[in-house]
Amino acid sequence: MRAGFAFTSLANRLASVAELSEQDLELLTAMPATIRHLKPHETVLHQNEDSDECCVVLQGFLCWRQGDRNDALITSIHIPGDVPDLHTILAPCRQATLNSLGPAVVALVPHEFFRSVAAQSRQMANALAMLALADVATLRNWVVNLGARDSLTRVTHLLCEIATRLQAVGLARDYRFPSPFTQSDLAAACGISAVHANRIIQDLRHSSWLQWHAKTITITNWNALVRVSGFTPDYLHLRREPQMQCAADALAPCLTDRGDRIATPLS
Repeated sequence: MRAGFAFTSLANRLASVAELSEQDLELLTAMPATIRHLKPHETVLHQNEDSDECCVVLQGFLCWRQGDRNDALITSIHIPGDVPDLHTILAPCRQATLNSLGPAVVALVPHEFFRSVAAQSRQMANALAMLALADVATLRNWVVNLGARDSLTRVTHLLCEIATRLQAVGLARDYRFPSPFTQSDLAAACGISAVHANRIIQDLRHSSWLQWHAKTITITNWNALVRVSGFTPDYLHLRREPQMQCAADALAPCLTDRGDRIATPLS
């Protein structure tokens, strides 16, 4: 069951960026994986640490930070199905610290497995390459977010990105998803102070864009959020066909305007 759990998450993510046949996806059913349960802000991999495994996110959210402190700058956020360190197949040394944003479950998969499936299937090799390309493009956009957008735009753009990526793997239906952020996490991801992050949160709480109850975010005015953030999803390299967003299901037998603001403050 654990192997199937890991297979489904990864299959959905790969199918969101590339067309894969049932035969391609079947290659993933042989994936060896060590399951690890993480506490909030637990480190998976330290900066400059070598490894012969990749980390597949199964539940929760991971992030890359520039340092080991919990308030260090966040340079990317990873959702279920992502392989944050896929690039280490070619360059095993990590240049940042990978840790969890909240409780999370990950699968540690040997590099050799990814090399093997890529060798067996040109489509799978392309899907893995597209996954890596999407990570690079997202990081490039992250640089733009930090360097060229104001604070409100940074926050709303990040929310749009997370929601879009989650929907692509069959999550965040009806624009509702678990919040990956504490207040300090949001500040670290947007390059602003915790005080400034809190001020933006309070502004959003009184609009009609979002509801933020406890640890669940619901986007209630998607068009308004997209408009103020200037969000376009092209850089995510997602496929448009919604029926491919949960392609792993076919293999189950094998295995207004400024309105709403956030309802409760982050903690």
